[in-house]
Amino acid sequence: MSERPHTPILDRVKSPYDLKGLSDTDLDRLAHELRAEVIWSVSQTGGHFGAGLGVVEMTVAIHAVFDTPRDKLIWDVSHQCYPHKILTGRRERMQTIRQKDGLSGFTKRSESPYDPFGAAHSSTSISAALGFAMARELGGDCDTGHGDAIAVIGDGALSGGMAYEAMNNAGHLGKRLIVILNDNEMSIAPPTGAMSSYLSRLYAGAPFQELKAAAKGAVSLLPEPFQEGARRAKELLKAATVGGTLFEELGFSYIGPIDGHDMEQLLAILRTVKARADGPILIHAITKKGKGYAEDRPDRGHATAKFDIRTGEQKKAPSNAPSYTKVFANALIQEAEDDPHITAVTAAMPDGTGLDLFGKRFPARTFDVSIAEQHAVTFAAGMAAGGLKPFCAIYSTFLQRGYDQIVHDVAIQRLPVRFAIDRAGLVGADGATHAGSYDTAFLSNLPGFVVMAAADEAELVHMVRTALEIEDRPSAFRYPRGEGVGVEMPERGVALEIGKGRMIAEGNRVALLNFGARLKEVRDAAEALEAKGIKPTIADARFSKPLDEEMILKLARHHEALITVEEGAVGGFGSHVAQLLAEKGVFDTGIKYRSMVLPDIFIDQANPRDMYAVAKLNAEDIEAKVLETLGVARMVKRA
Repeated sequence: MSERPHTPILDRVKSPYDLKGLSDTDLDRLAHELRAEVIWSVSQTGGHFGAGLGVVEMTVAIHAVFDTPRDKLIWDVSHQCYPHKILTGRRERMQTIRQKDGLSGFTKRSESPYDPFGAAHSSTSISAALGFAMARELGGDCDTGHGDAIAVIGDGALSGGMAYEAMNNAGHLGKRLIVILNDNEMSIAPPTGAMSSYLSRLYAGAPFQELKAAAKGAVSLLPEPFQEGARRAKELLKAATVGGTLFEELGFSYIGPIDGHDMEQLLAILRTVKARADGPILIHAITKKGKGYAEDRPDRGHATAKFDIRTGEQKKAPSNAPSYTKVFANALIQEAEDDPHITAVTAAMPDGTGLDLFGKRFPARTFDVSIAEQHAVTFAAGMAAGGLKPFCAIYSTFLQRGYDQIVHDVAIQRLPVRFAIDRAGLVGADGATHAGSYDTAFLSNLPGFVVMAAADEAELVHMVRTALEIEDRPSAFRYPRGEGVGVEMPERGVALEIGKGRMIAEGNRVALLNFGARLKEVRDAAEALEAKGIKPTIADARFSKPLDEEMILKLARHHEALITVEEGAVGGFGSHVAQLLAEKGVFDTGIKYRSMVLPDIFIDQANPRDMYAVAKLNAEDIEAKVLETLGVARMVKRA
């Protein structure tokens, strides 16, 4: 691995206050050192760094001009925040990022006063910043006082409807609010040179209203390559490049587009805005994701394992089984080969959900709607109502954003939208904000829904086929992040009987009823228990809704104890089983029933096994629960 870079200026920076005494030339040098430090740091730990590399100059300029933490700086999405963390006193802890008891990979209020608002999800920053602005106006209590509210929002995050709701409200209120649009999809040419310097002098020297007017007409004065670079396919930013028309209609003063890597221009504009802005203002900065290292990578360094700086080679452990995501994608492609009505919808995560593979094979039937989960759900509902067979592939944690639409637009109308729920359960380094904890509970409560969970990769193939054949109501199947368990794979998925589980092993005294991807842990626990003279019965429920009532009641009536195991929150599968047992009077027979679920806490980032240890859902925890329930002392203390 490469040695840590030489960073003489950065070494003097312990907090943003230390930037105040630096010259503009030194601030520019600091940005170069900071970029090298981010690259080196992430190479040691893995993590997000493409977005952070794109905002290095912006981060330095904001902290040099504004007075954080009195001024509230909100990053959206906050995987951009690695340079910010380094400048705000957390440089030496960067080696712990995304690890157990270490720094979060996102901003986190409990971690630093420089993180006034957590933003691991998207499109929330303008709403939060407006809230801070109103707290300033109305004298709200805050340990650090109230200054400016600054939201840095990526162009991807700006595709979420919540951002426009906030801008509409901010324009109506008319209070001082600063929004910086980090647009890292535009090209900009020339990024340096005479035009860039001219704009810097123009912005720095003009009164505010003249600054606004100059910005409006600036694009037409630029060389043609610059103009072309400023034009985007998205209608939103087509309007922005001719003077920010849409933003101004929402009540914002608009400045841009500007070069987000030109320190001279950034400092000049931010100083002018700080001194003269009297209402909501949007600064449109064009940046390059992965600037200085990962510019040519397809994902621009969105997320990476540890890597060698010189070669870019990532240090990933070899996989022994295909990932659940790839299994889902291949199964869906196989079904779509025979059924032209199958479509696929995702919300800005084609790679993460595997729909990039589906899209290569069926581009006309693949739809990435950007960060707009609510729209994704209702869009899929419309397709279903129109006779198509949509699969809506969204991470569990992001599907929460579309819950109202799931209820009103899908469930009530009994439309056959198929929800492929990736990243179900605990997800490791992304922590609590990305955990897939709640989907079983919030979907199983809805009348008519079919809710499934894959215990392994082969079951996932069958559930894709099962969902396809459900044509009279909505369905969902959940599966975890990462690789499967290495089971034999079927050549083709076979539809499961709706609401029917499967028996895995016959035993006595205690029945372990699994729902989802903890089945391997259940098997391991059963093996350890058998060595102690207790042979559990093992069953896999497959369905949380409808329940396999016949199987569950049989397990309860023929065993001393029944224990359900799931990687979801209280209120999910186990709660529905308890409701069934209560309704059927089974508890009157003296059955010992226990439900192993995710605890009623948010679990911070760690590797998945450590997170499940906190949740007490590993094999040794299941074994201990059986022994405790049966009243048997643990004969052997396991390491």
